[in-house]
Amino acid sequence: MTQTVGELGEHGVLRRVLARLEPADAAELGPGDDCAVLAVRGRLVVTTDTMIEGPDFRAAWHSGFELGWKLAATNLSDVAAMGARPTALTLALAVPRDTPVSLLEEIAEGMAAACRALAPGCGVVGGDLGTAPVITAAVTALGELGEVAAVTRAGARPGDVVAYAGELGLAGMGLSLLFAEAADAEGTASSEPLAGLWAAHPEILAAQLAPAPPIPLGRVAALAGASAMMDVSDSLSIDAERMARASGVAIALSSELLRTGYGLQQGIPVPVEAMLSGGEDHGLLAAFPVGIELPAGFAPIGEVREAAAHGVLLDDTATPGRGWDPYVVRWPGA
Repeated sequence: MTQTVGELGEHGVLRRVLARLEPADAAELGPGDDCAVLAVRGRLVVTTDTMIEGPDFRAAWHSGFELGWKLAATNLSDVAAMGARPTALTLALAVPRDTPVSLLEEIAEGMAAACRALAPGCGVVGGDLGTAPVITAAVTALGELGEVAAVTRAGARPGDVVAYAGELGLAGMGLSLLFAEAADAEGTASSEPLAGLWAAHPEILAAQLAPAPPIPLGRVAALAGASAMMDVSDSLSIDAERMARASGVAIALSSELLRTGYGLQQGIPVPVEAMLSGGEDHGLLAAFPVGIELPAGFAPIGEVREAAAHGVLLDDTATPGRGWDPYVVRWPGA
């Protein structure tokens, strides 16, 4: 018989969840006490992200494993974007009382697998459990800079090459596919078509439900001399505008370079508009001074120019930011 979190209680849920996690290399003391203890060298970067069922994800579309993977991946990419090495995650998770305990175990397994695959040595070192009307998760990620200076979004300078690493546009295409094929007219999600969609479009669905950003390349880019870098989570057009504004420059993107580098990904044609507006790929947008060889995995997509009236240009024409804004965009049924 399936046990719920309300039936098992916090102590029992914790025992089962912790059994699914793997230790972090930096943890001198892991989950189970009032705080974890980490052995770190030098400066730390810290980031926090919240995902709420409804506006941020649909439980009908995610397995627990995929949700756990995505929770880890989306935070690891923020750490990587600073040029840091991810060292530890914490998870605060609140769920309805009738949630099966097995779902929490799957979330823990997904987070552990993502750390193992994307950032070996990183792991979940603590967190909190609670109840809420819908699944609500907040992840905090920490990373070590070591001898490397933090790479911020404010360092791009005119003449720099703009480059990108990771998938671009596939996650947004996956979300559009889910709304088109696995939701009704009101946007209510259904899990029934998922098996067929996975069979027909595995790469597109994986990019949305279990993204695999190039975490090690953040450190590589920092060591190579990247002048600015950030995680692209809301869309390339929105996040390039953020980099342009922070750096006091304009980001001039090239549709030709975008097509050359990302027009065909995993055998799938990706339109430039999908690259500009999709979001949730969690790749790395970076600027590199001229003369620096782009690290393997990065492809040029434009250049940095002097500040202009519009922060982002596509083929010398101002292009507005479009993508995800939690205070503006409202998904159907959310």
